[in-house]
Amino acid sequence: MKSILTIFLSILMLTVVAQKKTIIGKITSNQQPLENINVKIMSTNQSTKSNSLGDYQLNTFGKADVVIQFSGIGYQSAKVKVSIIGDSLRYNIDLKTQAADLNDVVITGVNRATALRKSPVPIAVLSKKTMDQNVNTNLIDAIVKGIPGVTAVTTGPNVSKPFIRGLGYNRVLTLYDGLRQEGQQWGDEHGIEVDEYGISRAEVVKGPASLTYGSDALAGVINMIPLNPILEDGELQGDFTTNYQSNNGLIASSLGLAYRKSDWKYTFRASGKTAHNYQNKVDGLVYGTAFREYNLSASARVDKSWGYSKTAITYYDNLMEIPDGSRDSLSRKFTRQILDNGDDIKNRPIVPDDQLNSYAINPLHQHIQHFRFYNTSNFKLGNSDLNVLIGGQQSIRREYNHPTAPDQAGLFVMLNTLNYDIKYNLPDFSGIESTIGINGMFQSNRSKDATDFPIPDYNLFDVGAFFFARKSFGKIDVSGGFRADRRNMEWKNFYVASNPQTGFGEKVSEDAAASNLQFPAFEKKYYGLSGSLGLTYNISEKLLIKANISRGYRAPNITEIGSNGLDPGAHIVYLGNRTFKPEFNLQQDLGVIAYLRDADLSVEVFNNHIQNYIYQSRLTDENGNPVVLVPGNLTYQYQQSKAQLYGAEVSINLHPSQLKWLSFNNSMAYVVGLNKNQDLLDLHGSEAKYLPFIPPLQIRSELKATAQKYIGFLNKPYVKVDASIFADQDKFYALDNTETYTKGYTLFNAGFGSAILSGKGKVLMNIFIQVDNVFNVAYQSHLNRLKYFEYYNSSPNGRSGIYNMGRNFSFKMIIPF
Repeated sequence: MKSILTIFLSILMLTVVAQKKTIIGKITSNQQPLENINVKIMSTNQSTKSNSLGDYQLNTFGKADVVIQFSGIGYQSAKVKVSIIGDSLRYNIDLKTQAADLNDVVITGVNRATALRKSPVPIAVLSKKTMDQNVNTNLIDAIVKGIPGVTAVTTGPNVSKPFIRGLGYNRVLTLYDGLRQEGQQWGDEHGIEVDEYGISRAEVVKGPASLTYGSDALAGVINMIPLNPILEDGELQGDFTTNYQSNNGLIASSLGLAYRKSDWKYTFRASGKTAHNYQNKVDGLVYGTAFREYNLSASARVDKSWGYSKTAITYYDNLMEIPDGSRDSLSRKFTRQILDNGDDIKNRPIVPDDQLNSYAINPLHQHIQHFRFYNTSNFKLGNSDLNVLIGGQQSIRREYNHPTAPDQAGLFVMLNTLNYDIKYNLPDFSGIESTIGINGMFQSNRSKDATDFPIPDYNLFDVGAFFFARKSFGKIDVSGGFRADRRNMEWKNFYVASNPQTGFGEKVSEDAAASNLQFPAFEKKYYGLSGSLGLTYNISEKLLIKANISRGYRAPNITEIGSNGLDPGAHIVYLGNRTFKPEFNLQQDLGVIAYLRDADLSVEVFNNHIQNYIYQSRLTDENGNPVVLVPGNLTYQYQQSKAQLYGAEVSINLHPSQLKWLSFNNSMAYVVGLNKNQDLLDLHGSEAKYLPFIPPLQIRSELKATAQKYIGFLNKPYVKVDASIFADQDKFYALDNTETYTKGYTLFNAGFGSAILSGKGKVLMNIFIQVDNVFNVAYQSHLNRLKYFEYYNSSPNGRSGIYNMGRNFSFKMIIPF
């Protein structure tokens, strides 16, 4: 009997093996390989995904005739019936793209690649093409121009801190290739430390993204994604970019290279730019705004059947002057500090003309260095996959503010961060796509040889775990999840004293002579629960409604709870409060989006209630006079209260089907920020009604004509004119003159661009020519920090503070090879 059973099982196994059939092939679109396309044999459980080369392999049993379904985000699904003759079949397919931008694929805040139409959370995408056409002095300004609801607090042309719907600083999480950016971002003059020429795409989440990223994503996320070129085996690609801007004499260049060998892909980029002081017709050349920046980056990526692994390294180096706005009271010419002790702000020498337009960096400047090393890997595990991101960063910031000792840094801090992010995309179950994950960071900050200490040496540990799920019910896509976070922050007693030789401050031990305890020891754990639930109703392929409700969380940052000293680069003495509680918000979003034949329309409204909102306020004495702890520097104390922000963004983009060469794009963004501290309102009334750093109503309109064919050696050139209209901002935080009224203004800009072709039709270069502020309007942005750099109650010309950049002519050229 046993022998008969053995023979029967052997025959059965041979029969099964004999019936096994294999289907292989390549999936492309416009002859380019497609990754992560789902391939499924209908009426079976057999499925797989294509790899980075577009290749796939499936096994089936029994039937020679099967139906294969190909589907992927951003591409039209296809079903084909094939006959397998013999043991194997090769079937290649070229998928068609879905035209509407609603089908654009995003990766930020959604855990796995997702079509925009399926995400109920407001997400905007900015392509490299759009960024190139919005020629700017830094990457954030290009994003601000391209995405309604995003603004920036600026300190000159090289520092722009992103704000989303009126919220900024540590509430906006910036990512580089998915790795969170850590670089002392609490400061007003601390910009984004990224090479703008290496970014091919920016994705912006407008609203709480704490579900995916935890603390510091309360307002949203900006993910800056570097170029990932598609290459054939043995192919070398590259580009050389050069850029000139007339207003501040900016000269920039960047060289990028990419090479593929077998399964390995390598990239390299080196960039540099330098500029002298910018100018406007009120201030002339603004002393202290020159900068010089260098960037290096390299990566290596391997793609295998099991997934991929990418290792990358970046280096950022920036020398940037520190403006203080001091001037001669009558001529309004800028003056410069030449003394430490005995310095009289209102009796300094006037800056010589040759120093105003010099590319040399003056002795009072910042030196910022940022190192980044990370690995991101994806492991395919059957119908699931595991994503692992590990990264290390070091941010070194020196701020030199001693004219008599130019080599002595006033601020010298070193921030080391280890980031980790692990996500597991579970196998689909009953149509439910779900993800579990854990992420966080270890961080330490240390002061080095400095004289000023605005924050203590601290250690931080952050961890959070989340669950996210998504399912489609016919025309309705539903997604949501929850997250739990814990952050621990601690520091030891921090003592300072005055150096008897120099008279400057220095960090000392507890038993040093005349030591002063500037930062008493502190340790606290912060906990947060956040969640999100939303749906998208696809009324049709081109019309949908989105609704989302989410609870966000943010732990106080180091300066909000620990600061007690001068930040030389900001000219601000910060005073924190160690009793602050974490911020929590509850935000509701509702949006209607339509992609019609002749127009794209979108309306998004939001309402955001925040518990324990933290903000800066000028410190005054009992007589209402500013408290001056360090001469020549303002003093700000952090406050905490309830707050509400509400507003809307509207876009109306016209592209007549009968006039394919014409487009007329329009957008409007409006936000109101209300301070809900009732005790403060009862005491000060309308002066305390609004929140600080809220942008005014702004409207942008662009009329663009793009040729639909070659014109001589020009490939589809475009010409555009646009206007940016900013209303008066009379809803500001006026208490203690923290902010003042800002008059509205309108800026007109114009641009031209085209690819230049050789006689054989090859692209020789792409050129972009633009003039910003064509009529050289004198204006002050409400979010311009330099607006408040003023030492006199009145001036001969009636102008106070520093104005924004005047007319600026830009020329940019990209040469591919």
